[in-house]
Amino acid sequence: MKIHDTAALSVAVLSLSSALAHAGPCSQQIFDIQLQFDSKLDAAAASGPAAPESSAALLHRQPTPKSVAHAEENLGDISKENTQVFAQALQRARAADAASDQPACERALVDARRALGE
Repeated sequence: MKIHDTAALSVAVLSLSSALAHAGPCSQQIFDIQLQFDSKLDAAAASGPAAPESSAALLHRQPTPKSVAHAEENLGDISKENTQVFAQALQRARAADAASDQPACERALVDARRALGE
């Protein structure tokens, strides 16, 4: 029985390590800036006015960051332009990260931070 447990643990560790090995040079920075955006979005949603529920909300679906951002844009709590610039910059950062192009990733992250108002 111990061999079975050890084998299962080894497979889990190998799976995790291979996933980490495929992480690009900016993966952690991308993750961090996405968290910053999500936090800013949550703060805007919590402090701003309420809007009527959408038909999707009535279908017991969980809101996504994109749907929350869209609703906050419509209410005027966040800038649609900044949200679009942020999304495009983050998309470029992810593509550069996947290509292991750290300079391009860092340039895209600068644009994303600027869109966040940092």
